[in-house]
Amino acid sequence: MRILVTGGTGYIGSHTVVALLEAGHHVISVDNLSNSEASVNERITDIVGHGPSFFEVDLCDQVRLREVFEKVGPIDGVIHFAAFKAVGESVAQPLRYYQNNVNGLLSLLECMTDFGVGQLVFSSSCTVYGTPEQLPVTEQAPLRPAQSPYGATKQMGEQIIGDWVRANPNARALLLRYFNPIGAHPSGKIGEWPRGVPNNLVPFITQTAAGLRERLQIFGSDYPTPDGTCIRDYIHVCDLADTHVLGLSRLSHLLPGGQVRALNIGTGSGTSVLEAVLAFEKVNGVPVPRAFAPRREGDVVQIWADATTAMEALQWTPRFSLEDAMQTAWLWEKNLRNHT
Repeated sequence: MRILVTGGTGYIGSHTVVALLEAGHHVISVDNLSNSEASVNERITDIVGHGPSFFEVDLCDQVRLREVFEKVGPIDGVIHFAAFKAVGESVAQPLRYYQNNVNGLLSLLECMTDFGVGQLVFSSSCTVYGTPEQLPVTEQAPLRPAQSPYGATKQMGEQIIGDWVRANPNARALLLRYFNPIGAHPSGKIGEWPRGVPNNLVPFITQTAAGLRERLQIFGSDYPTPDGTCIRDYIHVCDLADTHVLGLSRLSHLLPGGQVRALNIGTGSGTSVLEAVLAFEKVNGVPVPRAFAPRREGDVVQIWADATTAMEALQWTPRFSLEDAMQTAWLWEKNLRNHT
């Protein structure tokens, strides 16, 4: 298939581009490079042997986006990642998040409609569940008030896509609500590459282990959890990438036209922040200096997935463990420091 991937040089996007190329698809990648580097495409080429067709485009610039649709010819499906994604930053800069995440999606859907592209896989998030009443979280759990503007943009995105699909009988969409992606490609050639201070746990762990940060701050030590730290469902980014490839390839079998479906993508088990840090230290033999800090606004206390529906629908099971993720993240960090 000919697949358009938005946010294709980002963390999850780049791993999905690799998986798509390895599965034999032709990939058109667009990214505005606001939180990634164009050199990621060279790294993808190093892994696969060839890379995607890449265009530096901001989705909110619909004129430029339309030029891409016109230039590349027929597109069979779209995987939409491009969005700002930091919970804390969204609390501090809500208008920026609404402007980028919502308007970018609207622009993309308008182009898809005008060019007759009806298959979409959307990068959603477990943040749509807010603070869940029951664990593990199933797809039937109510969407509770978002804890952050970032979470609100994902809820809005799902609503917009649902309305769009129902108005277009030839359209269908998967909403992949994933939990906490971590790790890097086993080659060590691509991984999470944050600009400035990382917002996610694992790159902060690896940068601290590498001596770039004085210590890791663990936000909150007094949560009602076994060790007082937040609990998350950490899934290896390559497992997450696989679900997008499977989701798009199986979309017409999973859904009739005019329908949308949400799937939880996770491992089905929760790991505390402290347990994740200790797993990194154990598997890599590297200490991570750390200190506890006050709770961070917008954080959910604990959440993990019931992913059985996704595993059945996509005929998928995760291949990588928490330890695998920590090993690959450290390999990526070391390679990144040696080549930049």
